[in-house]
Amino acid sequence: MTIRALLITCLTLCIQSLHARQQTRLNNNWEFLRQDLGGIWEAVRPVGKGNPESVPLWQPVTLPHCVNAFDAVDPDVNYYQGPAWYRTQLELKNPYANGRTLLHFEGAGQKTEVYVYTTKVVTHVGGYDEFTADITDAVNAFTQTEVYQKQFKGKVPIAIRTDNSRDLEMIPSDLSDFNLYGGIYRYLNLVYTPALSMEKLFALAETDPAGKTGKLTIRSRFYNPQGISNTSLVVKLFDPAGKLVQDLTKEIMIGNGDISIAALTIKKPQLWSTEAPKLYTVEVTLKRPEGNYTQREKIGFRHFEFVDHGPFKLNGQRLLLRGTHRHEDHAGVAAAMTDEQMRAEMIMMKEMGVNFIRLGHYQQSRTILNLCDSLGIVVWEEIPWCRGGLGGEVYKEQARRMLRNMIEQHYNHASVIIWGLGNENDWPGDFPEFDKEKIRIFMKELNDLSHQLDPTRKTAIRRCDFCKDIVDVYSPSIWAGWYRGIYTEYKSITEEEFKKVNHFLHVEWGGDSHAGRHSESPDKALQNIKPAGAADERAGDASLFGGAARASKDGDWSESYICNLIDWHLKEQETMSWLTGTAQWPFKDFSTPVRPDNPVPYMNQKGVVERDLTKKEAYHVFQSYWTSKPMAHIYGHSWPVRWGGAEEEKMVKVYSNCDEAELFLNGKSYGVKKRSSQDFPAAGLRWNLRFNKGLNTINVIARKGKEFVRDAISFQYQTDTWGKPAKLDLQKIKEENGIATVQIRLLDEKGIPCLDATNWVRFGLAGDGKLIDNQGTSSGSRYVQTYNGRATINLQTNKGMNVVSVQSAGMKTVTIELDN
Repeated sequence: MTIRALLITCLTLCIQSLHARQQTRLNNNWEFLRQDLGGIWEAVRPVGKGNPESVPLWQPVTLPHCVNAFDAVDPDVNYYQGPAWYRTQLELKNPYANGRTLLHFEGAGQKTEVYVYTTKVVTHVGGYDEFTADITDAVNAFTQTEVYQKQFKGKVPIAIRTDNSRDLEMIPSDLSDFNLYGGIYRYLNLVYTPALSMEKLFALAETDPAGKTGKLTIRSRFYNPQGISNTSLVVKLFDPAGKLVQDLTKEIMIGNGDISIAALTIKKPQLWSTEAPKLYTVEVTLKRPEGNYTQREKIGFRHFEFVDHGPFKLNGQRLLLRGTHRHEDHAGVAAAMTDEQMRAEMIMMKEMGVNFIRLGHYQQSRTILNLCDSLGIVVWEEIPWCRGGLGGEVYKEQARRMLRNMIEQHYNHASVIIWGLGNENDWPGDFPEFDKEKIRIFMKELNDLSHQLDPTRKTAIRRCDFCKDIVDVYSPSIWAGWYRGIYTEYKSITEEEFKKVNHFLHVEWGGDSHAGRHSESPDKALQNIKPAGAADERAGDASLFGGAARASKDGDWSESYICNLIDWHLKEQETMSWLTGTAQWPFKDFSTPVRPDNPVPYMNQKGVVERDLTKKEAYHVFQSYWTSKPMAHIYGHSWPVRWGGAEEEKMVKVYSNCDEAELFLNGKSYGVKKRSSQDFPAAGLRWNLRFNKGLNTINVIARKGKEFVRDAISFQYQTDTWGKPAKLDLQKIKEENGIATVQIRLLDEKGIPCLDATNWVRFGLAGDGKLIDNQGTSSGSRYVQTYNGRATINLQTNKGMNVVSVQSAGMKTVTIELDN
């Protein structure tokens, strides 16, 4: 199935889900305040225009909205952790007699309180699971008051307080390598239901390895505040083409807890797989005099197996899990990603060849799980018990609750095969006591609870060796060539770790790269790094200071080095027949409060795309190993100037999945090379060439069967050598649609560009425009390390006068005037 076809399937899925829930997204007409109030009355009291006693700081926003959309990557401040308020007024018209009016939150961080006028309706703790506030009774009470008619003119004031303050008795830990965001950063829905509806619908789809027979077991948990005793219901099953396969009608008695409502057998079901993610639709309708209620769920029939001390199998066939990771984080919005942004990100993953993802380190948006189902991406999803140790009973109860919520909310997703119980639970720091035995006892409790709630899926953790015997699947920490050792140790170290557990799955590997930074000698730092014989990450390894020599501290953070590291890992994985799979960490750069000194401050830069989805070179390395659609990519699209001696040979690499490729330099062919995955680097598609001083153009034509693909780049070649950076050169290099791009270059005393310079630079702006900064990207930060002696930033000119400045320590500040 093509990516386009998968996208159409996904869109259909989202639309069907929306209709099934009879919901309206509450995106517009919100006001926001980033501070606390003296009390709920300050949020809902009626105020007239110009009232000097009203709080002056409310601002209009749309949902989803993150409190930390920009300050999470502000180089000069800590990100805000504290209370925030949202308010709106709703005109409510429930069409059902005695129906229920609900606010359904897809996620809000990290503690949430919901008010109808001055009445608190619900409090929820946990930033990543869904929850519902039934506002029916509070609304009915408020609409009987005089203030409703006279002061609010028939509308109901809703106020919501979110709070991401630091709290040791909450998960995840503030020691985590990601921001604990605040705000209503996932969609909020207004839902009308009849008096009787379904709180949960659980559909268990099973099949044998050969897919000869499918079994579907359906149970429901009813939402029944009025105590209705019975109902008629209709169950329908539709195949992936929308054809009705089976249906039944029955009367059931409604009691407490979950009720079994159907058990169906399907002969030769169409199987869900990563290549053909076939999805059936389960539709259950409750038929009642006061109104019908319909819920639809997508399911998939598939069989998976982790072979003891062997590979992973899906539907009876070995599947090498080719994975990545994801944080819910994006430039300019932080956690408040729209459906469109999430869809674009997941399709980019699929086009890179991903068939597996670990959602780190918390339950993620229902949109992501829907996309994994429809695109064919196998999922490890986990609760945010991440770092810090183990807290008290409040802490543990939140972990239990979030595990239960995660499993129940995402139970029906065919893509999910693993429930993750924790990450780096061997990392102390939040509490005076760090007791391994207590952590083991609680891990065992969570493992048992997961199997009780869902016996069909596996449990897993990453990096907690003293608990690895508890869970079904274990991943140690292996960072060969980054935090420890050299990347050529990867296979031997992995094989040793593989022997220690029944079911091994390696998640988190790779390294940081500063987008736009390239190197003519990327592996030079490895000369000072000794083989470690192990590659686990230890305390302090992520620091840029102190400790033993390691690429994470002593390397150049170039895209060139990371491409080599990834290239080596991928070529080795092709020879590891026993391997279940791996997941590179992560797909996209993301913000973190614990890395202020990185080249883009407060960013974890291990992604193969930047925080705004701009592709780095490493994206194409993965494509060259993991995809079948013909592709070819010459390394260096973001490398405008290469350097070296006039007669020096330079390597040109082409990442491609094609059988062979022919390279042309300045119009002259330099021969055809055959691809061989074990011929490192670039699977043999590399040429050593002499460039002309000045402009050079490289073209490649690659062939796969009868298909041809092409790629081309142009760049300058600098033969002049340079000294120490001594001055700054600032220029406008582009302007389009009111957005100007300026570039700073570092020059030596003779004016020669310093192409290996990594100095910090700080952009400033005075005038009518606005810097487009705090994006968490190499070209979207006002304070950033240069990449090959340069850095760029964009600004919105607003058609006015603007003066851009750039500062760098030890050099004279420069400015440029932009006048529209």
